[in-house]
Parts: sequence; C-alpha cells; structure tokens
Amino acid sequence: MNLYSQLKVHDVTTKNRIVVSPMCQYSSEDGFANDWHLVHLGSRAIGGAGIVFTEGAAVLPEGRISPVDLGIWKDEHIPELKRITDFISRQGAVPAIQLAHAGRKASKAAPFEGGTFLTEKEGGWKNIMAPSPIPFSPDLPAPIELDQTGIDRIIDGFRYATRRALDAGFQIIELHFAHGYLMHEFLSPVSNKRTDNYGGTFHNRTRLIVDTFKAVREIWPSGLPIFVRLSVTDWLDSEPSWDLEETIELCKVLKDHGADLIDCSSGGLVPYQKVKPESGYQTHFAAEIKKKAHIATGAVGLITSPQQADHIIVTGQADLVYMAREMLRNPYFALNSAKVLHQDTVWPKQYERAKR
Repeated sequence: MNLYSQLKVHDVTTKNRIVVSPMCQYSSEDGFANDWHLVHLGSRAIGGAGIVFTEGAAVLPEGRISPVDLGIWKDEHIPELKRITDFISRQGAVPAIQLAHAGRKASKAAPFEGGTFLTEKEGGWKNIMAPSPIPFSPDLPAPIELDQTGIDRIIDGFRYATRRALDAGFQIIELHFAHGYLMHEFLSPVSNKRTDNYGGTFHNRTRLIVDTFKAVREIWPSGLPIFVRLSVTDWLDSEPSWDLEETIELCKVLKDHGADLIDCSSGGLVPYQKVKPESGYQTHFAAEIKKKAHIATGAVGLITSPQQADHIIVTGQADLVYMAREMLRNPYFALNSAKVLHQDTVWPKQYERAKR
C-alpha cells in the first residue's frame, strides 16, 4: 500500500490516496459556484488527485464565514455544482463536498479584504449563532445563544444540504465539525457553557454533532461515504478544553452511526491557542485515532512533498493524505509526484506529451 494505491469505501473507489483539501475561495455571490470554482477544482482533478473537495459549503446563509462563501442552502445552487462534479468525474477523480456552518465565526470579510467583522450595513448579518453568547474574541459582538428551534433548523439545514449534494453529483460528503466553527463550538467546554441537554457532559456536548450526523446518514445513500473533519485538540493547557481523548471517544460513536473516515485537523476555536505548526504536525493525531477508534483517517497539515505523503500511507499512519496550500502552489502534484515515487499514473491525453 502506498500513495498511489486505490482506496475503496463502499461503492466509491479512489485512484490514489491524494485529496485536495477543502479550501475557502471567497469567490461566490449569494452562495453560487461559478467559473472560478470550476477552473480551480477542475485543474486539481486534471492534476491527478484522487478526491477533489469543494470548500466548505454553507448549509444556511447565516452559516457562511463571509458573504462570498460557497453555499448549498437552496436548490438553485445545484446546477452550477453539477457542472463541476461532472467535470471532476470525467477526469477520473471523486467529487466531494464539505458541509459547514460557521457559528460565531460568521459574517466576516474575506481575508484579502481585511477579514474584519461585517455588520448588516456592511453586507454581513445579525444572526450570528453559537452554543453560548461568547464571542470568538473580545473585539467581536457576542453571538446569539441557540434555542431548540434554532438547533432544529441547523440539523434540517444539514439534512436538506445533503439531498442537494446528492442531486449535484457528489460522491463523498464531509461534515465540517472543526476549526472553531459551530459544531466544534458545541464540543468544547471553552465555548459551550450551556446547562441544558447540549452542555456539560461529553454526551451532551456531542449531542448536536451526533444528531446532525444521523440526519445526514438517513439521507445519504449507504453506498456513498461520509467523512467528518474534527479538530482533535483545542491546543489549550490552561483550561478544560476539547482534546485527543474526547475526540477518540467521539470517533467511536460516529463510527457506530456509519462514519467512514475522520479528517484529523486541530485548533481554530480561540485566537490564543498554543500551537506551533510544523511539517506534518497533525499526522500523529490521524495515527492515534486510527489505532484507538478503529476507523480510517486522513492526515492534513503542512504535508508538502511526495516522499512525506507517501511515507504517511506506507507506514499506516493514515488512509488518505489531504493537501491544501501545496495544491495551490502545484495543482499537478499527483502527476508530478508519481514520477518522483516511480509510480504509474494516467495523465490526461491532452498532457501526455509532457509526461516524459
């Protein structure tokens, strides 16, 4: 088994273990995909990746990080997404989508436009939701504490988005439960101070995540995989927080409900987290979860070279390698790395003359 081995999950088989990780493009209007998304994602499919993920698609309009995020909260979004999945599939890659809700980190400008909080007058929105009225940072307004009606609406948002993802031709769904967005906010006692059935104990803090997953699994066909992205740790030593041990327990629960793979990321909950990113700094999380929760995992985080990516698979630390920034720098990573690793891979016939 190596980076260029196939991976079969139910009825879906990838041609290799290389994944284009979800990456925000901040290029949508009213949630719609457009030519930028087609070219951005399509070029990585041409470049030989096994799985190509969209950026996180908001399941509700107020669940966007920014007004220019991709969305899947209405049926009108489907045709443009279908155009993209058709193209990705024709290149031999598996089209995948990440479903997301930004929670208290919503309503911000794109990073290249300052990344500041946007009021309604500035194009943002007032309904910033979270488990508790605690802002991400002191300079931001406090979010609205979700009541049961709001929680039910979010579960429905994921449910209906799942049906749209199916209609749009995606073959893998990933639920974004990481990086300090809404679901992660419920998991961590740092951001969740509730005293009802959604706060306090591990069972209560994971309730929304499990209920949302079950709602998605009911809609998504059994032959198609569901992945989950989790922040394995909050990177906080100074206070009780979400950590590897609780993540492992949650992974066991999700596996029992039909999760197929855990995309192992970390952090993002608070601006004062203590993390020192370095090459492959999250890979050991994938290895621990695979070993202790007995579920397939994906490694992500500053994975940049063919040898590094291959080593992760060969040594069994993870089943997939997610790549983000390196894919921005090199959309043809999978094609070029095959030569470095002395592996056979199929080039697009239009590019064959450059293979030698």
